[in-house]
Amino acid sequence: MRTGVRIGVDVGAARVGLSRSDPAGVLATPVTTLVRSDPDDVDGDDMRALVDAVGEHRALEVVVGLPRSLSGEEGAAAGHARCYATALARAVAPVPVRLVDERLTTVAAHRNLHDSGRPGRRHREVVDQAAAVLILQTALDHERAGGAPPGELVTTRKPRRKGTQG
Repeated sequence: MRTGVRIGVDVGAARVGLSRSDPAGVLATPVTTLVRSDPDDVDGDDMRALVDAVGEHRALEVVVGLPRSLSGEEGAAAGHARCYATALARAVAPVPVRLVDERLTTVAAHRNLHDSGRPGRRHREVVDQAAAVLILQTALDHERAGGAPPGELVTTRKPRRKGTQG
């Protein structure tokens, strides 16, 4: 297994949860919740904070959750996560950004917070961090079990259109 800190990201419409792993890549822990800038602003405060975190922790890679439906389909939220991950990949290059399936992580994060005794009305302030921890921990466990980096590598190249040459 590769060693190095990984950054986990849970992208929401209003907030972005952030987690990080230990240098050995074994355990994910919460870092912070960022207020999401305008979704159309790829240079917002949340993106700058993520870029700073990647540099500060000398991250090996960034793992962004990809919200799919239970059937595996990708809806609008997945499209937003893909756009965010692509903008992040451009901003932190050459550090790789990977998308990993995050089905039900927010539901599991709420359940874990409830089970820990945190009142439901206080979930909002930390649920995105808890979801980022679950996303990253799942990715770490997957890599440890399979020996390969998890998920899908985000590329920053624009796809070529049919009929164009070059």
